[in-house]
Amino acid sequence: MIKGTFPIDKFDGLRTPFYYYDCDVIHKTVEELRRWSQQPNYHIHYAVKANANNRILKFLSSKGLGADCVSGGEIEAAINAGFKPSEIVFAGVGKADWEIELALEKGIFCFNVESLPELEVINTLAAKHNKKAPVAIRVNPDVDAHTHSYITTGLKENKFGFNLSQIDEAIAFIQQSGNLQLIGLHFHIGSQITDMTVFQHLCISINEIQESLAQKGVTVEHINVGGGLGINYHHPNHIPIADFEGYFKVFGLYLKLRPEQQVHFELGRAVVAQCGSLITEVLYVKQGETKRFVITDAGMTELIRPALYDAYHHIENISSEAEMELYDVAGPICESSDVFGKDVLLNRTNRGDKLAIRSAGAYGEVMASRYNLRQLPYAVFSDDL
Repeated sequence: MIKGTFPIDKFDGLRTPFYYYDCDVIHKTVEELRRWSQQPNYHIHYAVKANANNRILKFLSSKGLGADCVSGGEIEAAINAGFKPSEIVFAGVGKADWEIELALEKGIFCFNVESLPELEVINTLAAKHNKKAPVAIRVNPDVDAHTHSYITTGLKENKFGFNLSQIDEAIAFIQQSGNLQLIGLHFHIGSQITDMTVFQHLCISINEIQESLAQKGVTVEHINVGGGLGINYHHPNHIPIADFEGYFKVFGLYLKLRPEQQVHFELGRAVVAQCGSLITEVLYVKQGETKRFVITDAGMTELIRPALYDAYHHIENISSEAEMELYDVAGPICESSDVFGKDVLLNRTNRGDKLAIRSAGAYGEVMASRYNLRQLPYAVFSDDL
């Protein structure tokens, strides 16, 4: 079994748990992303919610990416890290007044709007500040992303966006409002999607919606297809970079654009997941009646995905080359769900060994909490060691 490459000798003096970011991986990932998205009308926005580490944000802004933000705090973090306000989109089903006003003040590119009440509030606040707010209608196309139910966002029963039957009413409101400008349509059907036919179905749905609107005399400058591209959690060493080639080819082949129409993508997990690993130390190896447990000093407070989504992360013992044995890997938190993996094959493991929980660069550090009054994990970058 191939393991990841880690400077284990340089980890010895570091307090665990911590997030380790491999700079070579994120550099190569962004190179591939840019390679396959080099169309003059393609615009890439990094989804800040995936990982808001300031150093990562600064790196991505330096590579010319825009930002996809879902809170006022993310807008501020993005601008502070060098993202241009004119390349920031503001999404989210529940935007507070102060967040809307912040976005108006900063002059962001677009509000992705999810309901008629939200349109009403943005119009009122834009009028208050004597501004015209650029908006895109988030459309719920009723496309099944075939992913975990918690990260499926494009079905009728989901809380996100306008249903197809509500689009005409939303457009009519924007057209008669004094302080809104319709510039686009926005879609986002889910996350961790690895089946490219899902994106084909999205394209077909967008084409049908555009054709229907065109028959009513409505066209928009921008189509935002959201994100959702997944990664390979099972084989981070063999497949460290997402299938950007296949992803962008789908939109090139199936999305029918109007003349000079711009396409926006919101990618998060695919950009940062594989560059990050959670490094944790083994506190105890505990023998139960039917199982052996590895108890680590990291838990669901550092990486909540397994507890929240029953998500899989590949786990490696980076301190041992002994024969492989089966363990349940669990954290120290007082919750039965605080388990990173069951029946995990690890090299024979002992107290003091270090484990790497892989593919943790997205929705890892950014979702950490202080439950049980634990300290937040810190970050270590490979080029600092």
